[in-house]
Amino acid sequence: RRWVSECREPAGHAGGMAPLLVEGVPCIAVMTIRSLLVLRLDAGHEGRTVALYPWTTDFGNNVATPAVHESDVLITSEYNHRAICRVHVTLGGAVKVWEKPFASKVCSPVIHDGSVYWVWRQVRCLDFATGEQKWEGGDFGDAGSCIVTADRKLIVWGGTGRLSLLDLAADGYTELSRSFRVFTSTVWPHVVLAGGQLYCKDRDGNLKCFKVNR
Repeated sequence: RRWVSECREPAGHAGGMAPLLVEGVPCIAVMTIRSLLVLRLDAGHEGRTVALYPWTTDFGNNVATPAVHESDVLITSEYNHRAICRVHVTLGGAVKVWEKPFASKVCSPVIHDGSVYWVWRQVRCLDFATGEQKWEGGDFGDAGSCIVTADRKLIVWGGTGRLSLLDLAADGYTELSRSFRVFTSTVWPHVVLAGGQLYCKDRDGNLKCFKVNR
């Protein structure tokens, strides 16, 4: 072991870690059962707590991985919060910028070009600066995930086991295509795009790969 975090809060049923720079210092943001934890990674300070922002959910269930843009972090949970929150982090701690009554249950939000996207039941788009909703649409079930592509498309992997492609250049929810039902079981794992191929996996461990046509 090289170091251990100063914070001793249990991890619980939480998403992954997200790197960020705080006043030039490399850090990691991660959810615990009770909080958003930001800790330092720089030599001599590894594991030191930069910020703890309270965010306790029912069932110890902070599933969605935090999304990071510069020194700001988005956290979201359905359950007892039913909210998404933007937090600004400095080496002195964390303060809330805004909080809105829209939630993601499993999907980690994606921040792109001043907007925030995620899928839970519907696809939602918020303004990153204000948190105001720009649009919503679709019917994707309980789980899901999404990826923004370089040509301003949104790949949506819904809990209903379907793949959809949305046009982010359009004004509002605009679906370009929708696949057949890839799986019949729940699709908790996030969709992955790599090397021109799309990988989809369901809760039972079944994996399928699709070639992306340009």
